[in-house]
Amino acid sequence: MKVSSFYPVILSRQVGVSARFYVEHFGFDLVFEADWYVSLKHSKGDFPFELAILHPDHDTIPSGYRTSTQGLILNFEVNDVDAEYDKLIQKAGLPVHLDIRDEPFGQRHFITSDPNGVLIDVITVIPPTEAFSSQYVDQN
Repeated sequence: MKVSSFYPVILSRQVGVSARFYVEHFGFDLVFEADWYVSLKHSKGDFPFELAILHPDHDTIPSGYRTSTQGLILNFEVNDVDAEYDKLIQKAGLPVHLDIRDEPFGQRHFITSDPNGVLIDVITVIPPTEAFSSQYVDQN
């Protein structure tokens, strides 16, 4: 399969509120905006990526699946997690579900959430401990 694009779609009853959250706090730009669907794009890093928000009652969603998104974590890898923690948690007052910490498997991170309760894990990759370094698969 040759994939030309891949992006998550968050089902939310708060389409506009959710879109503004990702624009304000995570630097996304609006690509398409309707009351039932918003397409967002982030082009400020090394490669662009997308995120969409869709109202769960829209008729493109099969009737048995018309609920808000649950059980999803969005990972944002950043260069300086401490600066993002200062910006998002200390200054913007976003909720903290896991306070900033180093993990032995090779991450320094914290977890917050969007207005829908979707978890957002903000991460800077750090060297793993010796116990975990052997579990990484060489991708040469």
